[in-house]
Amino acid sequence: MSLKLFDSHCHLNLPELAKEQALHWQQAQQAGVAALLIPAVERAAWVDLLQLHRKHPQWPVALGIHPWWAHSHRLSDVDELSVLLQQQRDNVCAIGEIGLDFALSADTFDIQQQLFEAQLALAAELGKPVVLHHRKSQPHLLAAIKHIGFGEGGILHAFSGSPEQGQAFIEQGFKLGIGGTISYERAQKTRKAVQQLPLSTFVLETDAPSMPLAGFQGRVNTPARLAQVFQHFSSLRAEPKEQLAEQLWFNTCQVLRLGLAYS
Repeated sequence: MSLKLFDSHCHLNLPELAKEQALHWQQAQQAGVAALLIPAVERAAWVDLLQLHRKHPQWPVALGIHPWWAHSHRLSDVDELSVLLQQQRDNVCAIGEIGLDFALSADTFDIQQQLFEAQLALAAELGKPVVLHHRKSQPHLLAAIKHIGFGEGGILHAFSGSPEQGQAFIEQGFKLGIGGTISYERAQKTRKAVQQLPLSTFVLETDAPSMPLAGFQGRVNTPARLAQVFQHFSSLRAEPKEQLAEQLWFNTCQVLRLGLAYS
């Protein structure tokens, strides 16, 4: 059986990839990628992503407002998202990409916090997992999750931290999104987490067109690079590659509640 990989975070709709979207998908399939999750970053993308999913069922979508775009949104946009999700509930597997980014300008923090908490509450109301963005904000994300008693889980996107930091999110029902970060020698804490934490806690991702692997800095990342992320991941684990690929696929489908069989 050939290995099947699931890219749990790929912005195939962003301009860097959209202009050659069919080619990128073809190359990804040739590299073993059989499915990918496309998370929204802003309100303007929601309807287009739903149309993409209808055309490509192997591209599940998440809808939400990314903290980088928070400054151009209002809290009322979450009400619009709620209405859309009520209508399209079965076509949206998660709320995302949402979160907090405290590496941005401080004057965005208030709207970031308001949008994040409102979207987290919406996910709880609808029983949907979330896809979380974080920079300098993991304790704040955990505090919000615990404060509202959010129990739907999701994916901590672009995990780069220690086993202890990862475990804190695992205990809240989250999987850890592992991408090109582990290809860098400086990422010793994250590599240690991949080695020490249970295989059941991980999913793989590219974050294409961002987050290139070591050796590809300054170049547009693509979903085909997931094969290389998998190779780096495999080098840190003792299990056979076939077992790794099947379990990672299962982990992704489990946390996103998708019925995509591995075989």
